Amino acid sequence: MTEEPLPAEHLSPLAALVDEVLAGVGYEMATATDTIDDAVPGYGGLFDPETTRGELRRALGELSAAELAKPPVAEPTDDSFVLYVDGSSRGNPGPAGAGAVIMDSEEAQLARLGRPVGSRTGNNTAEYVALQLGLSELLSRYEPHSVDVRIDSMTVIRDVWGGNDPTEAGVETYSESIAAALSEVPNHRYTHLADSDPNPADALATVGADIAALGP
Repeated sequence: MTEEPLPAEHLSPLAALVDEVLAGVGYEMATATDTIDDAVPGYGGLFDPETTRGELRRALGELSAAELAKPPVAEPTDDSFVLYVDGSSRGNPGPAGAGAVIMDSEEAQLARLGRPVGSRTGNNTAEYVALQLGLSELLSRYEPHSVDVRIDSMTVIRDVWGGNDPTEAGVETYSESIAAALSEVPNHRYTHLADSDPNPADALATVGADIAALGP
């Protein structure tokens, strides 16, 4: 799994602490949420309105200083993968999150990843971050020979697979990271998802946006 946290846009100190915990567990959203909920005193949790910012900050600080346990890497059927990615921004720009789901060739889910992107970030940037997140974790866990990236962002598709220069300001770092990751996969392709197509990464991106909205 990724050893160093992936870069993020501007986040509040509280949201940045959550992102540190996410990085510590390989961006596995459910694992991070459960870990944070267990660390908050009483019956509160990350999104419980009864949890005070002080309680949450103390719990996150303790977790960030601890050695977090990453979940075991699930065993795929072979070296071919499906990767669903999605970004979400409320207000565009606004609180934004990224989600990615790694599946094997039989479409069994191997990892459900998510993170906050930024407190005032556009949807296109969130889509780039989602693809970076998914590819980074795919390569850190497996040695993929092929991957089918399922994505609804034509902006990212035109850049990554169409060879266009990025049209979204400030995404060059993500775009370059994505190109480098895909260069390590012998066969890669995309499937464009229509708005009506199901995307399991969507809910994870939404939770990421919830985290990005936390403050201060």
